[in-house]
Amino acid sequence: MFDDLIRGVRAHGSLFGSSVLTPPWALHFVDGAPLTLCTVLGGGGWIVRENHPPEPLRAGDTVVVRGPETFTFVDEVGTRAEPVACGEFCATPEQGGTRHRLGWHDTAGDGPGATTLIVGAYPVRGEVSRLLLDALPAVLRVPGGGTGDAVLDHLAAEVALDTPGQQVVLDRLLDWMLVCTLREWFDRPGGEAPAWWAAQRDPVVGEALRLLHTEPAAPWTVAALAARCGVSRATLAKRFTDLVGEPPLTYLTRWRMTLAADLLAGRHTATLAEVARTVGYSDAFGFSAAFKRVRGVTPSAFRRSAVG
Repeated sequence: MFDDLIRGVRAHGSLFGSSVLTPPWALHFVDGAPLTLCTVLGGGGWIVRENHPPEPLRAGDTVVVRGPETFTFVDEVGTRAEPVACGEFCATPEQGGTRHRLGWHDTAGDGPGATTLIVGAYPVRGEVSRLLLDALPAVLRVPGGGTGDAVLDHLAAEVALDTPGQQVVLDRLLDWMLVCTLREWFDRPGGEAPAWWAAQRDPVVGEALRLLHTEPAAPWTVAALAARCGVSRATLAKRFTDLVGEPPLTYLTRWRMTLAADLLAGRHTATLAEVARTVGYSDAFGFSAAFKRVRGVTPSAFRRSAVG
């Protein structure tokens, strides 16, 4: 399930930057991107948001900030530096985006006290990936020393180069860093990960979730799903509800409607009947009734609002 949710969240060169900062400095990230990942390769600073306590960010740490709220990265709380506005439009258009060597606040070097910051702003495409946003706090911070350290080593080596294809490599490394950060945050001791995160690791419920996600249009019943998972109907129903928080078929309906919402928004020429069949409904009427019950609007109204 996590794979489905993260699939639509990808870095792109026009939303990527790297800076070597010498105090005092203040970078104000003004775009309010759905997700912004900040990783410190060296040095440190503070994430400051309006009406929230400052969040420290030290060498090796990674912070993910959920939009649309903007934030500032500063050398110290109360810095005397004038904020430099940073975002998509700080890119260099003739190069198709912000290259790391043309970062938002270049300096002459990386002398004493300098901080090297890697930033990726992530658009979030579609309703499926929005389920991931719903599971995240406004700010999550993962300290260095975990699974992301290997990615940091690769990032540090790559930003020191200037070679063909580098932007693609940096983007994919940033995606790797985001996945490692989210997994580590969900797995942290005493954390409050969404129910589906832990449920994926249950041998029975995890298999049921995998089947529902890979075969959403199949004519599922609880009995059929239980048979595929190798347990009784009663065992699956109880175990699934206990771990996920709702019965299997209720979950399936919500998942189908999430997929349908992306199809309605992304495939403008698809008829309602075609969308209905894709997500497991034999006719448009039954699909429309289910969609309105789950999403609160008819499929046609949702499509108009999505493409308008």
